[in-house]
Amino acid sequence: MIFRDFPLNLMETLKCRRSLHQYVVVFMFLVTLGTGSTCEAPSSPQCFRRSSAEIMYVCEWTMNTTESDVSYDLHIEEVQHRGIKKTTCSMIGDTLIRKRPVEIWVAAHVGNSSCTSPRRSVELQHIVKHDIPQNITMSWLKNNLSLSWSAAEEYPALAEVRFRRHEHPTDSWETRMTNTTHETSKYSVIVVNLLKLTPYQVQIRQRSSQVRNPLWSDWSPVVTVPAELEQMPEVSMATRLLNGTRKVTLTWKPMPHAAAVTGVRYKVMDTQSSQRCPCAEKGPAIKSSEHQTYVSYSAVNISVIAMNAAGSSPPAVIQVPAQPAAELKTCNEALMSKKIKKKTCREFYELQDGDSRPENIITVTADKRRNMKYVQEFVRYLYYEHRCERGKPRTVEMCLFYKKQGAPRIKPQNFTHSSETDNSVDLSWRAIPPADQRGFLTHYSLCSVKISSPEARKECLNISASVVNYRLENLTPGAQYNISLAGVTPAGEGPNAQTTVSTLPEKPVNVLWSLSLLFVFFFLSTTCTCILKRIKNKIFPPVPTPVIPNFTPYQEESQEMPERKEEVHELTLLQLHPEVKSVPEDAEETTVLRGDWDDDTDEDVESERGDSSLSGGTSDECLGPGSTDQALRRSKEGEATDLEQLDNEIAMLIYRNGLVFDVKTEST
Repeated sequence: MIFRDFPLNLMETLKCRRSLHQYVVVFMFLVTLGTGSTCEAPSSPQCFRRSSAEIMYVCEWTMNTTESDVSYDLHIEEVQHRGIKKTTCSMIGDTLIRKRPVEIWVAAHVGNSSCTSPRRSVELQHIVKHDIPQNITMSWLKNNLSLSWSAAEEYPALAEVRFRRHEHPTDSWETRMTNTTHETSKYSVIVVNLLKLTPYQVQIRQRSSQVRNPLWSDWSPVVTVPAELEQMPEVSMATRLLNGTRKVTLTWKPMPHAAAVTGVRYKVMDTQSSQRCPCAEKGPAIKSSEHQTYVSYSAVNISVIAMNAAGSSPPAVIQVPAQPAAELKTCNEALMSKKIKKKTCREFYELQDGDSRPENIITVTADKRRNMKYVQEFVRYLYYEHRCERGKPRTVEMCLFYKKQGAPRIKPQNFTHSSETDNSVDLSWRAIPPADQRGFLTHYSLCSVKISSPEARKECLNISASVVNYRLENLTPGAQYNISLAGVTPAGEGPNAQTTVSTLPEKPVNVLWSLSLLFVFFFLSTTCTCILKRIKNKIFPPVPTPVIPNFTPYQEESQEMPERKEEVHELTLLQLHPEVKSVPEDAEETTVLRGDWDDDTDEDVESERGDSSLSGGTSDECLGPGSTDQALRRSKEGEATDLEQLDNEIAMLIYRNGLVFDVKTEST
C-alpha cells in the first residue's frame, strides 16, 4: 500500500479526521502524488436530463487523448461509477441527490497514470439539456421562413437559428433567437425578412424554458433551404389511342436553379387513379422531366406538382377531354342491376348543356356500390365502364343513361316565325336543354289549326329532334293559324310553345312585269347573238368572192325598127373638133365594185350623147343638109369606141387577197 511510504505524523493526522469527505479528498491527493500522473485532465462533467419530465440523467465530459485504453470514474458525492469506457454515462435519478447541490467530477486512468477533472457543484433537478433538433422541415411564407422539428417535451422551448446565403458559404452567420410554438409534437419558429427566391444554409439549437439552469443543445447539422417554388411546371402533353386506352406523354421544363439546389421531385396524379378507377394510384414521385401514363376514354384531369425541401409548387392541371364517340347509343335498361366485378369501375358524368363536367362525376367500384344511390332520376348521364388490364385502364363501354325518364319540363324556347308567303311560313326555335328534357327527346310535335274556319281540323306532324327550324307549307292564302310546338320523350309530351301566323293574300300575275321580263330576254338574246357573230368573224374571217357584174354591150338599133317619117327642119350643123373625145377622162377611173348596174345607165349615155351634139354645134363650120347621115354615123362610131374601151377596163379587174382592184389601162 502507498500509505506505508508516508511519515507517521501524516497518518496520525488522517486518523484524527472523521469526515468522509476529507478522507476522499486526501486520498485522491495522495493518489495523484503517488502515481505522478502525466495525463491531461478531462473537462468537468455535465449531468442533465433530456426534458423536465425525464427521470434518467446523462453525464457527459470530454478529454483530449489519443490513448485507446482509457477508463473513467464518475463521482457524484458518495455515488461512484467506475470503469467507464466512454465519455458519457447514464443513470436513474432515484439513486442521485437532486434537490441540493452536489459536487461532481471525473477521474481518468490512462495506463499507470491518473488525473481528475475540476469539481463542480450543481443542483441536478434544475439542469435540462435537450437533444439536437431532428427531422427539420421548412417552408416559405412570403419572405418569412418557417422551420419545424420534433419537440423535446410538451412545453415550448427557446430556439436559436443562424443562417447565411447558400451562394456565400464563407460569410459569417446571422443569428436569430425566438421562442418556439408547440403543436402536435412539433416545435416551430418563423425567421422573418428573408429572400424567398434565395437559398440559405441554416442551423438550429434549442434550450428548455421549464427549469432554472437549462443547457443549450448542440447545433444541428447544416440544413440547406432552397428557394420557393413560385411557378407551376410548364407541361406539354401528347396523346395516342391504344385500343380502349390512351397513352399520355407529359414533358415539362426544369425548375429554376435556386429552387433546385437540394433537388426537385415531381408528383403526377390524375382524377381516376385517385379514385382507384379502375387502377390504383401511380407510384412515388419522379425525378426526370418526362413521364408517361395511361388514362381511359373519359375526361381526366392530370396534375403535375414540383416539390423541393422547402415546399411544393402550385399544381399544373392538364385537362384530357373525353374521347368523342362517333355515335352514342342508349344504355341498356338492365344496367343498374348489372354486378360490378373487381378491377372494374363505372363513371356517371352528369351532362350540362351537352358537355360532360368532370366535377359532377359519380364513381362506382366494387367496394363503393353505395354510390349508385347518388345517380338521380330524370338526369342525363354519360356512362363509362372501365377495366384495369395489366395495370392500364381500358374503356369497354360508352353510352347515354337515364335512371328514369320523364316528359320535358319546359317548352321549346324562342319559338318564332318569319318569311310569310301566301301558302307557307318559316318557323324557328331553340332546342330544349338536356337538363330540362328529362329523357331522350325522340321528336318535336308541330300542330297547326286555322283560326278563321270553325270547322278546321288540327293538323300535326312529327319533326326530328335535331331540327331547330322548319318551313310549314300548304297553307291557305289570307288565313290565320295557331301553331304549337312541343318536345316528346318516351314518357310523353311536354309543354308546348305557341305562335300566331297570318298568310299573305293571293296576288294576280303582273302583266307589266311579264312584258318587262320578255323585253329583257329579247334584248339579251339579240345582244348575245351579235357578240357571238363578231367573235366568230374575228376568229374565222369570211373569204370574199369577186363580184363581176353582168354587162350587156350596147346593140345597134335593129334595122327592122319601124320607120318613122323624117322631118327635116332647118338646121345649122357645125363640124366637130377633131380633138374632142367621145368618152371623158373621168370615165377611165370608174371602179366596178357593185354587182348590178344602175337603172339610169342608158339615160346617162343618152344624156352624154346629147351634150356631145350640143357641143358640136359650136363649130365654126356649118354642115349642110346632106351631111346629116354622116353626122349620125360619126356619132355611132364614137359610141362603139367608148364601149370597146369599157370592155377593156372590165377585163383588167384583178382578184387579189380576197379584194377586187381596178387596173387602169390605155385603150388601143
